[in-house]
Amino acid sequence: MSTVSIRKADSAGFCFGVSRAVNIVNELLDEGKRVCTLGPIIHNMEMVRELSEKGCRPIDSVDELEDGEILVIRSHGVPKSVTDELDQRGIDYKDATCPFVKKIHKIVQATDPEHDVMLIAGNRNHPEVIGIISYCACEWFSFNNEDELDEILPIVLEKKNKIINIVAQTTFDTKEWKKSIKKLKKLCTNPKIFDTICNATSVRQNEADLIAAQSDFMAVIGDRHSSNTGKLFDICKKRCANSVLIETADELDREQVQAAARIGVTAGASTPARIIKEVLDTMSEIKSGENVVEESFEAMLEESLKNLNTNERVMGTVLSIAPNEVQVDVGRKQTGIIPASELTNDPNVSPEDIVKVGDEIELLIMKTNDQEGTIMLSKRRVDERKGWDQLQEKVDSQEILSSKVTEAVKGGVIVLYNGVRVFIPASQATATRDESLEDLVGQDVDFRLIEVSQRGRYKRAIGSIRSVLKEQRAAQREAFWAECEVGKRYKGVVKSLTSYGAFVDLGGVFGMIHISELSWTHIKHPSEVVNVGDTVEVYIKDINEETKKISLGFKNAEDNPWEILKNQYPEGTVVKAKIVGLTTFGAFANIIPGIDGLIHISQIANKRIDKPADVLSVGDEVEAKITAIDFDKKRVSLSMRALLPEDEQAPAKAAPADDVAEAEEAVEEAAAPAEEVAAPAEEAAAPAEEAETTEAE
Repeated sequence: MSTVSIRKADSAGFCFGVSRAVNIVNELLDEGKRVCTLGPIIHNMEMVRELSEKGCRPIDSVDELEDGEILVIRSHGVPKSVTDELDQRGIDYKDATCPFVKKIHKIVQATDPEHDVMLIAGNRNHPEVIGIISYCACEWFSFNNEDELDEILPIVLEKKNKIINIVAQTTFDTKEWKKSIKKLKKLCTNPKIFDTICNATSVRQNEADLIAAQSDFMAVIGDRHSSNTGKLFDICKKRCANSVLIETADELDREQVQAAARIGVTAGASTPARIIKEVLDTMSEIKSGENVVEESFEAMLEESLKNLNTNERVMGTVLSIAPNEVQVDVGRKQTGIIPASELTNDPNVSPEDIVKVGDEIELLIMKTNDQEGTIMLSKRRVDERKGWDQLQEKVDSQEILSSKVTEAVKGGVIVLYNGVRVFIPASQATATRDESLEDLVGQDVDFRLIEVSQRGRYKRAIGSIRSVLKEQRAAQREAFWAECEVGKRYKGVVKSLTSYGAFVDLGGVFGMIHISELSWTHIKHPSEVVNVGDTVEVYIKDINEETKKISLGFKNAEDNPWEILKNQYPEGTVVKAKIVGLTTFGAFANIIPGIDGLIHISQIANKRIDKPADVLSVGDEVEAKITAIDFDKKRVSLSMRALLPEDEQAPAKAAPADDVAEAEEAVEEAAAPAEEVAAPAEEAAAPAEEAETTEAE
């Protein structure tokens, strides 16, 4: 039985922007809304048909909207004139434009018409590029490859007094981008380069390139109108002549699949997982009767490295494991020994964590001792060499990598990536300077390489976690501002407290819960309700679009004590109340948490008393009747005398007018602290700016 390998790219399928757009449409449909999209929501007609069956109707013009329908703007974005028209006509719409595309809109919109010129790398007929052009505030030129750049550069270079800016379509070919940037740097003085190619695009293209080079049949799955799918196909075609672009499993050529022994599969950013699975299943069915092994990209990468430096490397099978060494069979008379220090660069693991008896591993021969009949071997150095072989490419691509922090050292931390120790300086290890490096040890982190160098035998790799965190938080901010609206609820983490409120991280964006919003009862400090690090559920009360300040609500309306009073304690209700304060004119009694009522001195007893303290003490529990409620002024009047038998309710001597006025004034003063809690607007705004500054650092 022959063995066939089918290798699928790990990055195949929906990217963040596409997934977000499809989710927006599905959520609206699940809510029973009638949904329209301006053009196909994504460039995959299978997905569009699937959404259409659920009730989503694509339209070509805003004028095609029917009453009661909600419009969703597709992930590629639309020209600025379209959103301007929607806003002017007051049409209800949801913007599903990918946040990374919106980022480009902001870059080109911020240019100076007098001093800037913009170069746009991309297909000018693609909806994304059409949208980008519409936001451009200065003169622009577009190109789709190095040849087209050569055509426009002479014109651009004539504009000697202008700053040259360049952005790229999010799905632009990364190799074409590198060639174009290299040429631009040679010919232009200090161009402003904005690398706006989505990182997922870079990863997807790199994977496709490597898999295609190792395959004798390559299938690229995606819509033929999809730009990123077309670029994947072009990349694969250069590496594997027997490459095909298919939209569904039905388009597979059974003879091509049957004849292939090493099959590669990748898919565009708009291709649903369901279609990818159908293609893989169909391939397996065609190859039924053969031993089919489905391999991941990672497994294929390891396989591709096995033949490097074969004169120094051997394959060994683990025979036994001890705390200080591992014995292996390398197919020779000598016994193979791997010292524990040569197993891995990670100081936190034991040999049992790295290998198991029976494992087949690749090793480097360090020393042969024929007299003792032993071979000294190293797994660590093989892993390290494989890792170093890839590192320079990772620097050039600025690909985001993931691995674990193994230790904190002087001046930073160490991340072990593919067997290589990557040093992350303290200034590049955390989002802010005051975070502990020790807390990172043992954590999986995302980072990118910023330097890989070698002088003789000395090698070093330096990375940055912080640059990735900044981009991730920027993407979170873009996504947040694209979707946020007053009333929407979020879960956030309390990041800092001040005397007047709590600042909450909503995911790249900070909002503030004012102290008056933390509790329906009076509190002296936010720490009485929340602490730094708490996860809280909040809702947006107000958004200041100019200053980007967000006011958050925390209290639930159903917990408002005045609403509870209105619903459960109407006038005439008899309550048990606790005396919380005494004055010359009466007593204040707590009815429910957050509400105190006044028992006027004339309503305490059926006889004249000199002062309430003659009858009551703070802490006493009494029964009283609610005789009046003023919800506007937040006042409640209580009477103990009203609960006496009728023959004992003889009216006490009327209180002097001055006493009544004094009582009303005291009630006003009792309410004042809640108002005094509010800090001046300037004071409340300052820490929000500080929070943003800290984040930017």
